[in-house]
Amino acid sequence: MLDDFKVNQKVVYQMLKNAGAKRQFSHAYLIDANHYPRKLEFAMALAKFILCENHYSNPDNCVNCTQCKRIDDGNFTELKIISPDGAWIKKEQLEELQKQFSTKAIESSYKIYIINEAEKMNSSASNSILKFLEEPEPGIIAILITDNMYQLLDTIISRCQVISLAKVSVETEKRNQLTTIEKLAFFFSKTGEEYQEFIQDEGKKEQIEYVMKMIQEIEKNKERSILKENKYWTSIFNDKEKLEFALQIMLLFYKDAVQEKIGLSLEFMDDYQEFLKTLAEQNTTQQLCKKMELIMELRKRIKININQNLLIDQLILSFVEV
Repeated sequence: MLDDFKVNQKVVYQMLKNAGAKRQFSHAYLIDANHYPRKLEFAMALAKFILCENHYSNPDNCVNCTQCKRIDDGNFTELKIISPDGAWIKKEQLEELQKQFSTKAIESSYKIYIINEAEKMNSSASNSILKFLEEPEPGIIAILITDNMYQLLDTIISRCQVISLAKVSVETEKRNQLTTIEKLAFFFSKTGEEYQEFIQDEGKKEQIEYVMKMIQEIEKNKERSILKENKYWTSIFNDKEKLEFALQIMLLFYKDAVQEKIGLSLEFMDDYQEFLKTLAEQNTTQQLCKKMELIMELRKRIKININQNLLIDQLILSFVEV
C-alpha cells in the first residue's frame, strides 16, 4: 500500500494522501522515478490507493481486501499495465488500451492504466497517447513512469501532474525494509553468529520497550521519574553491560527523534515512529541534541566504578535542565 512509501517518499506520500482525502485526483500522473528501484511498485500502490476506497476513506487503511488482492494478482479489469514490447512501446499496444478503456468502469469509480518505461514509446505511440491525454474521459487516470522524463514529448509532460520521487539507493531501500530489531542486530553484531543470537534473543525487544517507557517517563514527569527508575531501569539493566546497551538504545531513540524532527528517514527505530513523532514534538532540535550529548557523557562514566543508580539519577536531573 502507499503507506509503505511514507518514509522514503515522504513529500510525495503526503501530497497524495491529501489528494485522496479530498478526492482530488489528477487525470494523469507522470512519475519522474530518478532510478528509484521500487518505481513500478510505487505506481501500483498509487493505483490501489485510487481504486480502493478503503485506502483513503478508512483511517485504518485497506488491509488486503479482495479488490486489492485481485490487483496484485493481475486480475482486476479496471487496471492495465503497459511495458515495452521488445525495445519499444508500440502504437498498437496503446490502441488496444484505448479500445479496452472505451467502456465505463464497472468494478470501481476509475479505470487506470500504467505505462512503465514511458520514455520507450516510439513516435507513433507517443502521438497516440497524447490524444488520449488531451481529451481525457471522466474516470480514466494515466500513470506514466520514466527515469528519463525529458525524452518524452513536452506536450505529454505538460498534460500530466509530475511526481518526482526522491533518489534512494538499492542498498538504502533494502535496509529500510528491515525491522528495528534486524537493524539493531547489524549495529551491535560483529559476526553472523552474533547477529543470529541477537535476533533470536527475545529479551532484546523487551529491553528496548523498557528504554522507551523510561524515556516517556522522563519526558512526562521530569525529576519525579526518579521514583519509577527502579521499575523501568535499574531492575532490568542491572549490570554494566546491560546498562551500556540501554544507554546506546536511548541514544538511538533520540538520534531518530532528530531525524523525525528535520524530516529525514529514520535510521533504526522505524517500529516506534509514533513514539518518535511525540518525542520530536516535545523537544526542539537543540534539546534533542543536548540530551544525546548527556547520554554519551554518561556512557563514558560507566567505565568508572560509579554507583549506577546515582548515574541514572544524574542523567534524569540533567535532562530536566535542558
